[in-house]
Amino acid sequence: MAMNPSLSFMFLSLCTLFSATSVSSSTSISYSHHCAWMVPESTPTTPSTTTFPYLMPVLVKYTGGNRILNNTNNSSESEKYFKFLPGQNIFETNTSGVYKIEASLIFRSLGPYFHVNPTRRNSLEFTFDGFWSQYSGKLCMVGSASWHPNGGNLINLDAVLKLNYPMNLTIFNSLITGKLESLASPNDFEPVSLLEFGSSSYYQYSSSNYQYSLVTGKFDSDCHGGIDIPKNQSLGLHHGSLCYTMNSRGNDVFNLEYLNECSSLKNCTPLGKDDNDELPSQMTLNAIQCSEEQHKVQYVIKFGSGYQYLALDPNTVLVGEGSWDEKKNKLCIVACRFLNSTDSLENARVGDCSIRLSLWYPAFWTIRNKASVLGQIWTNKTVNESGYFNRITFRSRDISMAVVPGLRYEYTVTEKVRKLCPFNNSVIKKGNRYPKWNSNDLAFHMLVGDSTGNHPWGYATPSFFDDQNYMLDPFSTPTSMNDMTEVEGNSTHHGPLNITYAISPYQKSSATSVIFNSTLDISAEGLYDEETGRVCMVGCRRLSTGESMDCELLLKFQFPPVNAREEGKIMGSIESTREETDPLHFKHLEMTGWVYYREEGKRSVQRLDWEIMMVLISNTLACVFVGLQIFYVKRNPQVLPFASHFMLVILTLGHMVTLVLNFEALFLGNRKRNNVWLGSQGWLEVNEVIVRAVTMVAFLLQLRLLQLAFSARLGDENRKGIWVAEKKALFVSTTLYVSGLLLALFLNRRNLISYGGLILDGFLLPQILLNIFHSSKENALSHPFYIGTTCVRLLPHVYDLYRAHNFARVHLDGAYLFANPNMDFYSLIWDVVISCGGVLFAVFIYLQQRFGGRCILGRKFREVEMYERVPVITSER
Repeated sequence: MAMNPSLSFMFLSLCTLFSATSVSSSTSISYSHHCAWMVPESTPTTPSTTTFPYLMPVLVKYTGGNRILNNTNNSSESEKYFKFLPGQNIFETNTSGVYKIEASLIFRSLGPYFHVNPTRRNSLEFTFDGFWSQYSGKLCMVGSASWHPNGGNLINLDAVLKLNYPMNLTIFNSLITGKLESLASPNDFEPVSLLEFGSSSYYQYSSSNYQYSLVTGKFDSDCHGGIDIPKNQSLGLHHGSLCYTMNSRGNDVFNLEYLNECSSLKNCTPLGKDDNDELPSQMTLNAIQCSEEQHKVQYVIKFGSGYQYLALDPNTVLVGEGSWDEKKNKLCIVACRFLNSTDSLENARVGDCSIRLSLWYPAFWTIRNKASVLGQIWTNKTVNESGYFNRITFRSRDISMAVVPGLRYEYTVTEKVRKLCPFNNSVIKKGNRYPKWNSNDLAFHMLVGDSTGNHPWGYATPSFFDDQNYMLDPFSTPTSMNDMTEVEGNSTHHGPLNITYAISPYQKSSATSVIFNSTLDISAEGLYDEETGRVCMVGCRRLSTGESMDCELLLKFQFPPVNAREEGKIMGSIESTREETDPLHFKHLEMTGWVYYREEGKRSVQRLDWEIMMVLISNTLACVFVGLQIFYVKRNPQVLPFASHFMLVILTLGHMVTLVLNFEALFLGNRKRNNVWLGSQGWLEVNEVIVRAVTMVAFLLQLRLLQLAFSARLGDENRKGIWVAEKKALFVSTTLYVSGLLLALFLNRRNLISYGGLILDGFLLPQILLNIFHSSKENALSHPFYIGTTCVRLLPHVYDLYRAHNFARVHLDGAYLFANPNMDFYSLIWDVVISCGGVLFAVFIYLQQRFGGRCILGRKFREVEMYERVPVITSER
């Protein structure tokens, strides 16, 4: 007996559901069995707005799990870390203070230690469900991860995660400890110990949960033993600006400077080592918490190159608290080590808070001392105690790091510059204008070349103009281009003006390491003459991590005129004034710089305004002239068959290609990048919509004209001669176009779109050939159509001649709205040749339509035309 189809479907569904439930039950992990003793399982009720965790991890470390993580003793601590990421959905439960959460635990490594799949190399991710107690701070979760061992099948790793969060937060109990354990029997992996150092306000300035316990706010008691700096040599912070200043630069990097007798780590490093390893050259300060009311900051301090996010290496990382002293304008930091964190992490703690740091903001700069922040590191231990080290000084690596108001510059070598570079003999060229001393046109990119052929890139930034601090306020930024012109016009300074520069390379080169040997490579001071655009400076370069400097450098720059029509280049040199026998002497270095003036930007904006107007005018005229031709053929339908179809196809394709390229630019976002640069996105968008609409109208009108001409010729069976002439014209035109294309490719003209623009410029060529082969005298084209369309095609070339004379060749990131060089051939020669050729073709059409198709040829060809028109008398007649 056959089973009812509906009953069969129900039975199959129940079997499938039962099988899925069985599988799910067999693979699920019992939370109560593994975690009930830690956090009781509770029933979720409603979504919660409680933030978890309230302690954000700043530093993390794990040990164990060698099988799945390949956590060997040779693995670098700075290359291993994990992330515990709670999900967005947190639910309250029927137990007060207990919340149900979902989370992921991701182990990652910078090295080739382990991987799950090719798309997530060096990563292993667990997903968990569990409960967290707000009152005890304990978290317990169960879950699993998919692990693919080398050369094996995919394995499911069931595990339980247990974490303990501290309640009352201080620097000593900000550690989150926990363990990841396998639930398989036998275990898939050995237990993984987890350690996190957290901050209760990682994404904000202050926190009411954290209590500062290391610093009291009294500099003498907290930082006893430091070298006192007179208050007038350091800058104070404005009220309420402490946290902003400490957090404004993120991870601040400092260069460490040791005493001369420090050749190894013995008694020289705060890292607690005593072997022959290399001394760290850099230190990173990362403010993770700040209290504006208490004037206190919490820091993570890392020694070594760079700051590795999250990785906790107890051999290179310290944590501490700092307090700002308004009376001495200094920040005092008490720093501690991580102890008992080598093997099992359960007993890890923060201790040995014997390290002291103080930092301040210098009140003035000189050519030899140009650092935004200075400081020192020492210990309150005695020489005979373990962990003692000699005093270390440090300075900010970036001169723009947290520059505070009040910084001034003391010029010390300007008289030396006047002797090396006499400005009295400078030749002033009439009509040339150079950047004003108070404009931002004096910063530029540079390329330095030496005799070995190396060309490292660098950047030259002015830091001070006389008494004006560029680092703090890089010129008062006007609100518009007109305001900039007005400000510069009222800021005329006669004679050379004091100026300072910082010159830094983008990358180091061994061949030029003689001069580029640190991030702040050259600090220069000298004079700038805005009447001649000439800069002459004496420069200093740091020779090592110590305080020794070479200040026998001479730098000369020559800025191009602001009103130059051609692309301006800055020419200059860097040379050593030492004797050639001096070990510090280096050969003459040539420098080439590129600058984009604001006045040039203003001219470019004016150019774009012109081009918007020209595009609208030319496209509108194209619509008008095509429309007039349509009206003309409506009144004179007998002339339609004599219009060249190939010519009309060329014009139609020209409008179509323009539309396609415009829409391509729209989807690729090129338009948006230019608009952002110009700050006129809305204006350009509106005009681009209008341009596309007008271009679409021109395309449709041209397509309509082609359809009318094609229909007229098909409807007249007596027009076989015109079809033969059209084929001949097509053959000759195609031959000429292909030959021109091959010639263009031979001359490295690889842009096919530009060659297509050249074909459009000579759109009348197929009509001229058709008239010749058919000996036509019909007025197939109206005067407004072929003369007007010729003018529209030649207008970009006439404008390009005007643009070359009135605007600089340097353009805004390739922004061309009219006469785009990528769409046609534009140069002085091409503009003249194409314009003359277009006018000549229009004259040919005029003569052909008045005197006959072959009137432009020699007398011999005209006689052949007349002979062909003589009627033939047959014998029958």
